[in-house]
Amino acid sequence: MIRIFVTTAATCALGALPAAAQQTAQSDEVEIVGHVAPPTPLEPTDQRIGELQLPDGFDIRKFAEGLINPRMLAVADDGTVYVTRRSVGDVVMLRDEDGDGTADVQQTVASRPNMHGIAIDEQRMYLVTIQDVYRTEIQADGTLGPLERIIDDLPDAEQHPNRKVAVGPDGMLYISVDSTCNACGEENPENATLLRAEPDGSARTIFATGLRNTIGFDWHPETGELYGLDHGIDWLGDQELNVLQQVRKYGWPYVYDDGKPNPADEPPGGISMEEWARTSEEPVLMYTPHAAPMQMAFYQGGQLPAEYRGDAFAAMRGSWNRKPPSGYEVVRIRFQDGEPQAIEPFVTGFLVEQDGEVGQFARPAGLAVAADGALLVSDDSNGVIHRISHADGAEEDAPDAAMPPPPAADTSVPSPRYGFRIRARQRPLIRINAATPGERSLGP
Repeated sequence: MIRIFVTTAATCALGALPAAAQQTAQSDEVEIVGHVAPPTPLEPTDQRIGELQLPDGFDIRKFAEGLINPRMLAVADDGTVYVTRRSVGDVVMLRDEDGDGTADVQQTVASRPNMHGIAIDEQRMYLVTIQDVYRTEIQADGTLGPLERIIDDLPDAEQHPNRKVAVGPDGMLYISVDSTCNACGEENPENATLLRAEPDGSARTIFATGLRNTIGFDWHPETGELYGLDHGIDWLGDQELNVLQQVRKYGWPYVYDDGKPNPADEPPGGISMEEWARTSEEPVLMYTPHAAPMQMAFYQGGQLPAEYRGDAFAAMRGSWNRKPPSGYEVVRIRFQDGEPQAIEPFVTGFLVEQDGEVGQFARPAGLAVAADGALLVSDDSNGVIHRISHADGAEEDAPDAAMPPPPAADTSVPSPRYGFRIRARQRPLIRINAATPGERSLGP
């Protein structure tokens, strides 16, 4: 167990790990308690996978294995599955040619150091490393054409190298650029943001700010609202589900959860905590601290029961600094009439107790909907991709996603090359209680 004492007047932010050199004054101290207690890695045997807990009628089994470090997933229109491997630095193509729910083909189709984010738009693929965005064409046999670098100057990563890219309903690229630190004042205004760019990488703008580590984001298939899961500040608060909107900021690094102040930092330029909170968006839902949300996807497939359509699923990679551990699961985000209602466990049991210690046999990272409507979930620590299906499937075909038209005008925040501005939305004053700290997980 680690006890950290910080003050509301502290000049240094909490780092990824507490250090003895972090000294604080003796006034207005807040105690934050954390545990560095990662579960022991275990082998993902068929027996352990067979003991996982899912809702009635669901089944989970291996789709592919031996992949070393499978991270983000994307599925082409023909059903070909692609997965990035950050530690290896490549993209692997997976194909189930005999339709038995298991990949028969594993082939490396692209290589670049720190390959992570991936998105497919018809026959075009986008890939992102730490500072570069590439696009390429998917060939008839599933392999990729030459990689064309369309962005080469994304900000430095440092603590958070996990860039994510997606193609929005407006045809634009959305790129998550995480913070360089746990909580600090970033020098580059593009850090801790969601960026937006043309499909050729031009006209890059800042779409939303104050996002420490939003790896998982997707658009609701009916309302078109963009939702993102953020890790937030280590040792403080819950995991957050945000509605991501243009020119809005989301609290980091000075406030967390519903406007609570980070006791280790103060906003710049004489801005008060109350003002920062008032001009920041609050999350629409929160989840267990340190669960570490990764890739998320809304469900519009036809394999799961109809009640799951319009809900979202997310991979929770799991904590390293919480006792008992949290995460190590797949969650369902329930929606009703287009509005988020709750985040609840969907697949659990990757955490097991063995010889008096807690172990884990999966750290879920990537999540995508397969062409047949099954869910695919990657385990980046054991080299496995799991396939989740339903015994009966859906009774009718899934409807086409009805996305609203793109906005008539781009009102996002220009990046530094075009000048930087924030236009805040006025909100009622948020009452802040600095004496009640929470917890927060490290973004993997």
